[in-house]
Amino acid sequence: MKNMNQLMKQAKKLQEDMAKAQEELATMTVVGTASADAVQIEMNGHHEVVSVKIKPDVVDRDDVEMLEDLLLTALQDAAKKVATLTEEQMGRYTKGLNIPGLF
Repeated sequence: MKNMNQLMKQAKKLQEDMAKAQEELATMTVVGTASADAVQIEMNGHHEVVSVKIKPDVVDRDDVEMLEDLLLTALQDAAKKVATLTEEQMGRYTKGLNIPGLF
């Protein structure tokens, strides 16, 4: 029974640490870019877009499709960076655990 109590305490501490890491992720940001920083998307650790910056010289009303592609590329870049950041932050606590659907 003593081992079970210790295991429960460890599980509770792990849960608290992971919740704290999730809170920290909300304050961290990454910047996804496209075309030599012509488009920049800032995203926090919860995959929320914080800001979008577009250099005026890439705005061409006759080629809206190019701007759409640049935005998509920058968003995908930011999302990949957030995934890496999340893995780094949460990996400290989940290393060795194989829990499907945790992230």
